[in-house]
Parts: sequence; structure tokens; C-alpha cells
Amino acid sequence: MTTQNADQGAETEKEDTDEQLASIEPEESPAKTAEKTAEEAIEVAEDVAEHEEEAEQVEKQAQTESEASRYTHGLKKIRTGFKGRINALLANFRHVDEDFFDDLEEMLIESDVGFEAAMKISDELRDEVKFQNAKSKAEVSEVIVEKLVDLYEEAGKDQDEELHFAEEGPTVFLFVGVNGVGKTTTIGKLAKRYKDEGKKVMVAAGDTFRAGAIQQLDEWAQRVGVTIVKKPEKSDPASVVYDAVTKAKKENYDILLVDTAGRLQNKVNLMNELEKIQRIITREIPEAPHEVLLALDATTGQNALSQAKQFKDATDVTGIILTKLDGTARGGIVLAIRNELHIPVKLVGLGEQVDDLRDFNTEDFAYGLFKGLITPRED
Repeated sequence: MTTQNADQGAETEKEDTDEQLASIEPEESPAKTAEKTAEEAIEVAEDVAEHEEEAEQVEKQAQTESEASRYTHGLKKIRTGFKGRINALLANFRHVDEDFFDDLEEMLIESDVGFEAAMKISDELRDEVKFQNAKSKAEVSEVIVEKLVDLYEEAGKDQDEELHFAEEGPTVFLFVGVNGVGKTTTIGKLAKRYKDEGKKVMVAAGDTFRAGAIQQLDEWAQRVGVTIVKKPEKSDPASVVYDAVTKAKKENYDILLVDTAGRLQNKVNLMNELEKIQRIITREIPEAPHEVLLALDATTGQNALSQAKQFKDATDVTGIILTKLDGTARGGIVLAIRNELHIPVKLVGLGEQVDDLRDFNTEDFAYGLFKGLITPRED
């Protein structure tokens, strides 16, 4: 009995030992271990890359939404005014007849879209209303807004809204425009933007004609922390620009922003002065100026369009800066500039804060202009 128990115990112990031995995995070779480690590292790297891509997409989406919201907020006054004018127009008519279209044209012209654009919208709207069989005021209102959105997008389709920079050496932006439109303030805001991006920035006080212009730009330069090249009032603007350009080249500046006088009383003198300044810039930096930006005050409406025509005759304007858009209830000037002058809008002022100067974006502008005035159609 004792011997049998001993035999059973020995067998049990042997089975346990066999199980333990079976559970022990053989050691991997160094090559296999390295391969496994590499695979795990690749998996970790792929996971990190995927999370980074997701985070980047979320951040990009947030920036897009933020940019759109800036337009929505900045264009509130225009949007409210436009909605009020459409409602007032529709309230006066029980039928969409010729009198309605006459008043529509007048309303659009008062909104600063320009005569040509107003006529085009009115003519095309006649066909659209008939084609879509729009009868109710809500339907007619929606067709009007849809047509405006189409025109905004169509007018800017082939226009270059991007600011252009030098591939090597200093980028030179030349700013033109009449006094009081926010030209110097725009230069100050742009200087801060590029300084915050880590660029080496200089401003040139080329407006030696207007009293206080040099001091105003000097205050911006000190506030932002950028270099300014200046001379006493009534100095030759071309000599200021020459000093600035040569300094920018010699000391490896990234950005040079050049202010100019804005008097239009003597168009010949203005044209000669701007031509001389541009000639000096191009002589020192052949590809420059990389942008000639015309600042216009959006609150002046058709007067701004008239200014744009005069400056276009005086110099090669490459883009428009539309300031004070948040301060007008009209705002159709963007469409008028595009249709009549074929000059792209590149920057817009949507408020008084430094970061309210934004790069122009057609989609964001149209969204901010007509948000709440149009509902998407079902296919």
C-alpha cells in the first residue's frame, strides 16, 4: 500500500515537471528578437503618426472654423444691412414685375456692388425667377442671394488672392492709397504679423508729405519692435526708400514694408513719385516690389472704386487691402472691384484689433456676408 502510494506520487511529480518544462518557451535568437523589436517600433511609430495626423486635422479644422467665424463677426453689419434692404424691397411688392427689378437694381447699386454688377444680377435674376418658378417672397429672396453668391465666386475665380514673397532675399511690399484709409495702420499690423512669425522686418516711412505720417509709423515700429528707416518731413521719399532697400539687402531682412504718400490732388506728381520709387526698388532688387497693395476704405463705397481706378492708372497695383469692412452696412465694393477693375482683394480689415487684418478668402467672405440669408437646397 505504501509502495503504491509512493509510485503514484512519483508519477504525479513527473507529470507536473513535464507540464512546467512544456510551458517554458525556448529562447529567441538575437536576430529574431531584433526583428520583433523593429516591428513593435514600427507599430508605435505608425500609431504616433496617426495620432499626430488626427491632431493636425483637428487643429486645422479649428483654425478654419475660427477664420470663418472672424468673417461672420466682422461682416455682421453688412449682413444685417443687406437683409434689411432685401426685406424692405420685397415688402413693397406683391408681384415680381418690371418695377420690382428696377428697384432691385437701385438697391444693389446702393449696396456698392457697382452699376455693371447690378445690371447683370437683375438680368440674370429675371431668367432665374422664371426658371425656378419662384413666387413667394422667401423664394425670390433666396434666388437673389444665390445669384450674388455665384457672382462673388465667379468674379474671383481667376484672381490670385495670395500674397507673394521672394524666394531669396528681402520681400518688398509697396503700399499706396489716399490719406485716412488705414494704410499706415495696415503696415503696422502686417509688421507685427511677420515679426511674430520670426521674420526680420523693416518699415520705410516713404510718406514724407503728410504731417504726422512718419511719427505714426515710428510709433508702430516701436510698439511692434521692428526697424524703421525714416527722414525728416518733406524729404525726398525716393531717398528714404533707397536707404531702406539697401539696408534690407545688406543686413538680410526678410520683409520690407514701404509706406508712400497718398495725395491725389496732383495726379501727375503722384504718378511720377510712385514710378521713381518703384524704379529704385526694382533696380536694387530686380523681382521687387513683390506686391503693390492699394489700401481702400470700405466705408467710402463708390468713392473707393474711383480711387482704385486712379491708382491703377498711376502704378501696377497687384492687390487690394479693403479696410474697415466691419464699419459699413454695404460692402458690395468687393464685387465692384473684381468686376470693373479685375484686381484681387488680398487683405481685409474686419475690426480694430491687430489680428483683425486677415488674408482675403472668397468662401469665408461669401459665408460671412450671406450667413442666415440662404438655406441649402435639397438635390
